[in-house]
Amino acid sequence: MGFFQIKRRQFIRASIEEVWDFMSSPHNLKRITPEHMRFDVLSKGLPQRIHEGMIICYRVRPLPFFNVKWLTEITHVREGSFFVDEQRVGPYRLWHHQHHLKEVDGGVEMLDVVTYEPPLKLLGSFANALFIRSKLNEIFDFREFALNFIFKDD
Repeated sequence: MGFFQIKRRQFIRASIEEVWDFMSSPHNLKRITPEHMRFDVLSKGLPQRIHEGMIICYRVRPLPFFNVKWLTEITHVREGSFFVDEQRVGPYRLWHHQHHLKEVDGGVEMLDVVTYEPPLKLLGSFANALFIRSKLNEIFDFREFALNFIFKDD
């Protein structure tokens, strides 16, 4: 049983305003999630921008033939630079995802810090070593590819 952490850094060649506008919209999540995960935002009538206290409900398929509902809350927002989503209901015992944006020469550095605890205590730690961590890295790899495509130089 334990907590695990993934840190991912990505450089995006765009203005901080463009990256913030994209990343802070719950309507863009599907565009940066692998298609095979069948990600869907179930919440209706969401605003264009996140805000503290916002609750968002999703459906996702983390494994073949295994659909889960995932409820997250946006717990912290620092406009233009930072937000946190935390799982309230879903596949993990704990999910705390920090999104940091920093203006750098030529674009934006995006840093994600995900602290998570798999379900099922010791079995969850084994599952993390076996496939959970690699699956999360695969999702972030896809997201990096998708964001590079979305913000590509024309």
